[in-house]
Parts: sequence; structure tokens; C-alpha cells
Amino acid sequence: MTSMQHPPVFSLLEQTPGRLTLTSPDGHFVHIFVLEEHIVRMMVLPGGKLNFPRTWAIAPGLEDVAAEGRDRFDLSGFSLPEYVLSQTADTLVLSTSQIRLTIRLAGLFSQWETRVEGEWKPAASDRSTQAYNFGWWDNKVYHYLQRSRDEMYFGLGERAGEANRTGSRYRFCNVDPMGYSARNTDPLYKHIPFYLTWRRDAHVAFGLFYDTLSDCSFDMGRELDNYHGHYRYFVADHGDLDYYFIAGEHLRDVSRTFTWLTGRPAMMPRWSIGYSGSTMTYTDAPNAQERMNEFLDGCEKHDILCDSFHLSSGYTSIKDKRYVFNWNREKFPDPQAFVQNYLDHGVRLCANIKPCLLRDHPRFAEAEQLGLFVKDAEGKPLAVQFWDETGAYLDFTNPKTLDWWQARVKDALLDYGIASTWNDNNEFEIWSDTATVNGFGNQHPAAAAKPLHTLLMIRASKTAQHEARPDERPFLISRSGAAGMQRYVQTWSGDNYTSWETLRYNIKMANGLAMSGVSNTGHDIGGFSGPAPEPELFLRWIQHGIFLPRFSIHSWNDDKTVNEPWMYPQLTPYIRELIRLRYRLVPYFYNLLWRSHKHYEPMIRPTFHDYPEDPRCFEENDDMLLGANLLVASVVEADQQVRRVYLPRGAGWYDFWQGTHYTGGQEITLPATWQQPPLLAREGSIIALNLAEQHFAKPADQRGFAVFPLRGEGSFSEEVFEDDGFSEAYREGKYGLWHIEVQSAADLRLTLSRTGEWQKVPQAITILLPVSEERPLQTAGASILGDTTANGWRRVELKLA
Repeated sequence: MTSMQHPPVFSLLEQTPGRLTLTSPDGHFVHIFVLEEHIVRMMVLPGGKLNFPRTWAIAPGLEDVAAEGRDRFDLSGFSLPEYVLSQTADTLVLSTSQIRLTIRLAGLFSQWETRVEGEWKPAASDRSTQAYNFGWWDNKVYHYLQRSRDEMYFGLGERAGEANRTGSRYRFCNVDPMGYSARNTDPLYKHIPFYLTWRRDAHVAFGLFYDTLSDCSFDMGRELDNYHGHYRYFVADHGDLDYYFIAGEHLRDVSRTFTWLTGRPAMMPRWSIGYSGSTMTYTDAPNAQERMNEFLDGCEKHDILCDSFHLSSGYTSIKDKRYVFNWNREKFPDPQAFVQNYLDHGVRLCANIKPCLLRDHPRFAEAEQLGLFVKDAEGKPLAVQFWDETGAYLDFTNPKTLDWWQARVKDALLDYGIASTWNDNNEFEIWSDTATVNGFGNQHPAAAAKPLHTLLMIRASKTAQHEARPDERPFLISRSGAAGMQRYVQTWSGDNYTSWETLRYNIKMANGLAMSGVSNTGHDIGGFSGPAPEPELFLRWIQHGIFLPRFSIHSWNDDKTVNEPWMYPQLTPYIRELIRLRYRLVPYFYNLLWRSHKHYEPMIRPTFHDYPEDPRCFEENDDMLLGANLLVASVVEADQQVRRVYLPRGAGWYDFWQGTHYTGGQEITLPATWQQPPLLAREGSIIALNLAEQHFAKPADQRGFAVFPLRGEGSFSEEVFEDDGFSEAYREGKYGLWHIEVQSAADLRLTLSRTGEWQKVPQAITILLPVSEERPLQTAGASILGDTTANGWRRVELKLA
């Protein structure tokens, strides 16, 4: 019998392609899966029982997982490479070209190594004392690992605090922490139990993903116990221990592999990159439709570019109660005309929807009769707190619920012309131990997999949108989510508190989420909860927000004011130009979106992602890379006219505005004016731009490229994606690619070509060079029409061949 004095002793039971099975005489099982050269998975089953036989996270290179999930023993989509296996009486050693796993069979002690520059180096080791729970503590799932002093931990999705998670403890239990501290609050909205480890002394990078939907915790070295040495650990309340070890030369390789493992990020329409207005205040007003139309008037009056508006849940509310899918006709007398008015101004509406029905919801009885709710011990709808009332959560593991939800998305929203669903308040705060869900015919405790309902909700919303408009790319937003959510939605960091501290720590939060597979994200710009932002804070928030994939100014200020681009008249001219800068960068953002979808690259990321050889990049900072080419150095403190920024070693950098060149590996001081946020472009990069003059409701497009040449001799190139921006035609190859190569020497030689299917072939483009760049320019594939200096740039007009 297994005990701490007599731990289980394992032996090899079976070996099949991609899988080894170990067993012990007392009935414990361990399955080891060799999925790729750089991915090995271990499933530890005390008692041999698999509690949660399906996964919704694993989707290698795929855009979806079936609603019923994927069998955990399904190895499709993986290459299942050959591996070397050797055994002794005491150990088993498994090797791929990149991972070596040594298992001590008595007690199950695992040591992981990765190959770095041709040499095996230690990566991770189980704690030598009770690394797993073989029934000697409780029914929870545990994994203890040794902790080395040179280890740095990153990721874990969306977490508060510093980027380096070392010395902290985190609880994964999705809640609605409105007004949270971006420095301290835990838990938050998302469930992504994946983290990256960087061993700075050995230069070893790897990641661990625990495939569970249970509430769980990670202790990254905060806990100490003299009897066990230094350790870190994972513990889950339910489910199974099923974890993936991901090797990579650098953390960027590990991050990209994890994104591939959990599914291809959605290719969303181009309009999703534009500015999206939002506030709770408009739709909560008695004259909500009139207030909403005032936003359009404001955009027109101040010439604020805008592509969409997040329609808050007040459109469904009666006496402050929010009834999803139920238009309040007193506040919105004619929903269809209201929606059409927005569309006529080029603004699409993203309607807020929530997965909980209040007890007096007009359709509660219907849903109860159909059996659509999470159930209590007596089989009745489980009562949960939802805002200031009680209600019941819909059970998205019930196929009838999926059908009902999709029908409501269509008839209550899409049929009126609503463009998108904003899936909100979907944390599924179920606290009962006795509540149950349908489980697609296999009933299980609701508390065992709460984030599963979030994933299935957003999947159902996307299905409804796709079925209603099959030729258009769906765009969805979700506040909550789990590993794999990038397949379906854009997200944001939830209801942040308005403060300078929030601005600083939201930057770290977004970088951590991006390293965890979800980079199409943003924040409520200006701050959502608390006091209205002071003018300087509001402007600095917008200066940062325009460089995020999701750019939405959203608020519910205590004093009922609204965060709008024109809320401070003295700032409006600056904010108008900042939003225009955002729109000039839309082609660059769109190309990053394509690269994320095609190559699993994060759209935003910390500097250590691209510069792992520079130790300074692993130190805490407030910087963010937008793609590989732009370094965003936002101002996160009051009363600042300059910004100190460290330039990563391994590249040269240009001041985006002045054209001044700097070598990497140094700290510099940049002006931090209200007109021009501190921004640097990497030497040897090309930024796609829209140089057309744009005005509200009058979109225009004129392609240009900002080129930041190498200072010495050499060459660099860029490939830029172009298509119609909204349809699914790209899946059939109906898109074009720009190919641009620049050779630098005594002069510059730019070669320009196009491939693919183009809807509209431009006849001319503009090349912008730093004003300090005086070398002659030669071109191939285009002829020069003019070479002038204007507005701080050297501007070269080209006619395409």
C-alpha cells in the first residue's frame, strides 16, 4: 500500500507511438507523451483514475475545439517524433533532440534537461520529497518542483504586480474585481495556468502548462519549509495533473509554441484595430438612445476617428437591473434605426451580453423549463449573486443552452445590425460544492471547471456570428477567458482603477498575458472605476493606449462624468492627433495581427522577448515592444517632461519623431511632450502606414512605409499583408503581400514587389525616411517621383512599376 514511508515504485507497462505508460503495483498510472521534439507531456494519475477525460485547451495549430472538447488521449496534430529510451532497474531516461527526461521510478522523481548550444543543461527537477500527491494528503492535485536561485518566472496570463513572478503566490479563480489594483489584486479575470522559466545563469528557457480548468494556485517561491528545501508548486482543487514541458532556445520560442499548442489566434477584421468608444454612462441614462447619438455628434464636431462602439449593458436594463437580450424600448425606442444610424457613420456596435439571468428576467421561466441553468443539489437553478440581485448562470455544457444562446445572439442583436458581441461578466462565480452541470451528458460538479463555461460561451457567440454572416470575419470581445481564448476573442484587462499606478502595472499585465498566448488585448484607457482621470493622466493613458491592439476609452466614473476624447477641451487637439497617429499605424497593426494568426507571434511583448541576450531587459521596466519594430516608452508618472528609457542591446534605435539614431545597450532621455509620446523604431525596420488624410466617417487609405535604414552596410526586408480587411476570402488565398528589401551601403537601394491577389493595386506609394538620412536612394520595382523633406521626415514619392 502506498504511503509516505513506502512511495509507489513504477515500471514500464506499455510503449506505443508517442506514448509510454508507467504503472505501480498499487494501481497508480503515469502517461508520458512525446508530442514534438520540444514538447513532452506527463499525466500523473493517482489510483489510475482520469477525473476530467476531455480538454478544451489543446488545439495544435487549430482555430477551434469541438464544443464537447477533445479526448485527452487524442494525439492528432502532433508529429510524435522518434525518441531514445533507456532503462535501468531504478531509472528511465527518455530523450528527443531537445529534451531529456530522467525518471527515478521509486516515488516518481523527474528531472528535465534541455539542449543548449549542443550541450545538455538542467532545466527543472521535482522536489525530492513528495513531489506528487498519491493519496497521502487530500483529494487535491499537487506538483512540487525544486527552485533554483537563478530562476525567473514570467507569464501566468493576466496577473497583477511585477513582470517577474518570483517570490509571489497566485490564485486562479476567475472573479469580477472591479476597481482592482494592478499592483496587488489577486485573483483576476483569466485562467491561464502556464508560466515560463528563465535560468539566467545557465541561459535555459522552458515553459510549463498545467491543463486544468479547476481553481488552482501557483506558489513561485513565496512559501518556505525547512524540511523540503527551496521549492515552487502548483495545486488544483479538482481535475488531474496533466502538464506540458515546453523547451526552447529562448522564452520567445516557448511562448510561440504554447500559443500554437492552444490554438491559432483569430484573424479579426481590420476595423477591430480602430478606436472603439465606450462608457457605462450613456446606456444607463433614461434617454440612452439620445445620449448615444451625442457620441456621434461629438466625433463629428471634433473630427475624432472611430470605427466601433462598445454598447454597455444599460441597453437591456430596467431600474438598474440588466436583462441580457432584452432591449429597453423606453431608452431605445427603435433599436434597428439606432444601429443603422451608427452604421451610417461608419461605427459598428459591439453589444454587451452576460451569461446570467436574473430571477425576474423575462425569459427566466423559459430557460428554467428547458433546463438551461447550472443546477443546485435539488435540480433547481443554482442561485448566485449577480450585481445587486440574485440570478442563475446558464450551463454551457448543455447542448440545448448552446442552441438557445446562439438563437438569442441572432434574433436580439445580429438581426438588428449589431456587428459584434461583447461577452462580459462571464467569470462564472459558482461557489457551491454541490452544484452540477450537464457536462454534455456526463454530469459533473460545476466548481470543477468554471472557466469551461466562459470558453463555451464565447465559442457559441462566435458560432452565431459566423452563421449569421458567413462571409464576414467575426469580431468578439471577452473580459474573462482561459487558455485557448485567443482562438475566439479580443480581450482586455477588465475594470481597472483610475490611477497612475494602474497605468504602470497594466503595461506589465498586458506583456505577461501576451507571453501567455493572448496578445490581442488592451485596457480601459483612462481607467474604468473610481475618480475621473485628471487631464495629464488621461492624456498619458491615451498616449499608451494608441499602441495597444485593443484601443478603447471606457469608464464608469464615480462622479458620472464620461471619459471621452473631448472631455478636456484643452486636450482635445492633442488627443485628435494621437488617434490619427493610431490610424496611420493601422496597416502595421494589421500586419501584426496577420503574423499573430499565421506565425503565433505576440503583437505586443516585453523587451526580453526579442533581446534575451541583454540581461537589462529582464529587469523590471515600463516598456513595451509593439511587434519587433517599435519600442513604446510610455510616461507613467505625473509631472514628467522627459522619459528615461533603456535601449536593448543588439539593435540600433531611431527616435521616431526626430530621426536621431542611438546605439543599443544604453539609457537615454527622450522628450515626453503632449503631442509626441516617446517612441523608438528599430534600426533596420519597415513600418507600414496609412498616409491618407482621414476624417470621421470618411475613411481613406494611401499606403506608405517608414523605413529606418541600417547605418552601416547590410540589408533587411519586410513582408506586409494586405486584403479586403473583413471577409473570409484570405482563407482561399485572396490576399496580397508587399515584399520590400533595403540594402544599405554608401547609398540605399530599395526593391519593391507584390505577390498574391490584390483587390486594388495602388499606383503610387510614399517612403518616409528619418530626416537625418541623406544617402542617395535607388529603387527597383518603382520609380522616384519626388524626394523632399516635410514635417520632420524625408519623403520619397514612388510610382509603382
